Amino acid sequence: MMKKNTFIFLAFILGLSLLFSACRNAKDQTPVRIALSKGIPDSSYANYYRYIHHYDSLAVCVDLYGMPLDSALKRFESCSGLILTGGTDIEPAVYGKPADTSRCWPVDHKRDSLEFALFSAARMAGIPILGICRGEQLINVACGGSLYVDLPADFDTSIAHQCTDYLKCFHTVTVESGTLLHEITGVYAGEVTSNHHQGVERLGTGLRAAAHSADGLVEAVEWRHPEGQSFMLAVQWHPERMEPGNALSENIAKRFLEESRNYFTEKQQKHGR
Repeated sequence: MMKKNTFIFLAFILGLSLLFSACRNAKDQTPVRIALSKGIPDSSYANYYRYIHHYDSLAVCVDLYGMPLDSALKRFESCSGLILTGGTDIEPAVYGKPADTSRCWPVDHKRDSLEFALFSAARMAGIPILGICRGEQLINVACGGSLYVDLPADFDTSIAHQCTDYLKCFHTVTVESGTLLHEITGVYAGEVTSNHHQGVERLGTGLRAAAHSADGLVEAVEWRHPEGQSFMLAVQWHPERMEPGNALSENIAKRFLEESRNYFTEKQQKHGR
């Protein structure tokens, strides 16, 4: 009888241990929610979903573009990371060049307003930010910087930053030592996919250039003084279109997702969940 009771007790303890372990694992695997400033799934923006899911199959990508601004900002409160995605030109009047609007691709005022608001909200909340192509340009403008409206006309270069077939448009970038980008990638140079006709002209306040192309164009920006700031890295190239294994793509995704998961965990702990 003693042995039978001991067995039942041990089985009960084992059952509780397995239950607690399952609950803990379920909590650990709660999907992180990543906001996409524009991420229509059935278009070229599907690349962003594939990019994120390749490195975190459980991540939930939330496209905020189709919502009214107040609804998008409310939905953003449930997210733990923000990707400012590529796309059309930012309104030149925002960075002091109103006469150049006619030289741009059709501007999207709704998107401009949404992304400036999301960037501000992410900074205030400490949410990790990744800017890609237009996203890098938007961050620069949001911080008071300016853009070259049309690189072929305004910037002396022989490098093809944009090609008819963007899948075959590559060039080399040089990564600055001592930068977050170098810490993340571990490389000083590499080949990237390019597809843009605008670029950073005057750096925004509080930013520093983390990479350049051979013609001197800024190819990545980050905080000059990151202490007390949310994680932020922005690149002019398209890491979501590059092959896994490239440090200038894979390492960026992994670090951004790590920062986003850390933010989620800290948020849960703060609210006692």
